[in-house]
Amino acid sequence: MLVAGACYLLYDTARDRVTGSGTVALRHAEQVISAERFLGLYHEGTIQRAFLSAGWFMSFWNIFYGTIHFVVPVVALVVLYRRAPARYVRWRNTLGFMLGFSILVFWCYPLMPPRLMPASYGYVDTAAQFFNFGPQVVVKLGPGGHPGAAAVREFGNLFAAMPSLHVGWSTWSMLALRPFARRRWQRVLLVAYPIAIIFCIVVTANHWILDAAGGWLVLAAGYAGARGVERLGRHRVRVAELTPVG
Repeated sequence: MLVAGACYLLYDTARDRVTGSGTVALRHAEQVISAERFLGLYHEGTIQRAFLSAGWFMSFWNIFYGTIHFVVPVVALVVLYRRAPARYVRWRNTLGFMLGFSILVFWCYPLMPPRLMPASYGYVDTAAQFFNFGPQVVVKLGPGGHPGAAAVREFGNLFAAMPSLHVGWSTWSMLALRPFARRRWQRVLLVAYPIAIIFCIVVTANHWILDAAGGWLVLAAGYAGARGVERLGRHRVRVAELTPVG
């Protein structure tokens, strides 16, 4: 568990240090919009506008976005650690690789989320308008398109949109806990959780729909990395067993 905590702290620090410029992040967002239009996926604005009139609903999803995302993976790690130590190691390593791959993407591809797009795109910054706990920070970009210090302190890396780790972690939690879902309602909840997260990141305008696909890609890469570590460990054990002593 200490290893998992240390990995997250390292990730959190590194993520904030690779914040790109708003100019580049906006250009990448326009690329994502073009790709989504080509794929028929550009519906973020339509989805958000359908719910903007329900302030309580939007407030709920903003709270959901900022809390559940962190709670469920911790619960999953605790369950795995206590009930399936070998499985815990695999999925802990998967999480670690996911974080590492995500940092690389954040660094190479800073991406402006919908809520920070210019007003002409029609998105609402729901974190500022509907999140009703404490003073809200209005995000303003300074010289060179870089976010102000207050916004970075409040939100961290504002352009860490691709991949969506909300989607990556929720799917990770679903897969990691799947063997422990004995009853039908438990399996339904596990499947519903990442679906709810996808709706959440879109309706709050924190991510593009393609960011969800990015979350699944880093999850797949992280799982491959974890299995690679396992194979390497088994290979070393076989070599040690075949090596003559003395």
